[in-house]
Amino acid sequence: MKDSTGVRERLLQAALNCFLQDDYHQVSTRQIAAEAQVNVSMIRYYFGSKHGLYEEMLREQLNPMLEVLDGPLLSGTEGFSAYFRLYYDTMLARPEFPRLILKVLALNHAPGRRFIQQLLERGRLRGARRVEDLKRSGKLASDVDADILRLAFVSLAMTPMLLKSIFEEQMEIAMDEAFLARLAQFNGLLFSAGLAPQADEGENT
Repeated sequence: MKDSTGVRERLLQAALNCFLQDDYHQVSTRQIAAEAQVNVSMIRYYFGSKHGLYEEMLREQLNPMLEVLDGPLLSGTEGFSAYFRLYYDTMLARPEFPRLILKVLALNHAPGRRFIQQLLERGRLRGARRVEDLKRSGKLASDVDADILRLAFVSLAMTPMLLKSIFEEQMEIAMDEAFLARLAQFNGLLFSAGLAPQADEGENT
């Protein structure tokens, strides 16, 4: 069982490496198998096809952030900083991944586009439920729009990673784990302060 799990994980890692370097149609199953040091038949065994492997690779990268929406991390606005930190830490390990997501979404018929849209829609629905929970508990202003909140989060989360090299050159410092931890804390506090109920709203509820 341990060896089988290792093969699957190596294929997912190899797929991520290969798809980050080249476009989907330029990557072959033999190339992925060689990168993972396994027989090409293992791709069919675990994922059915190259497309199945591609979608599972995308799911593996995005799921940690979607699963948080169902957990206790965002039961209060103080969790915003931790959520930003989770995103930055995830993408710091693979800074090319946000570019891959944007590239897939930019092409109408790109492999994985519909799949990513489905994952993002799942996150949108979970996020909307979480926003309503925070409103009912009085931790979020009643007029907060869940979609605007989501767009604001995505903007603050993705932009530093997409423009990381440019920002580092301008600031002349490395946007390393320590820097991104500070940024996550700042953005979390920014969200918490901006989304908190006003005093008169709290008195009327």
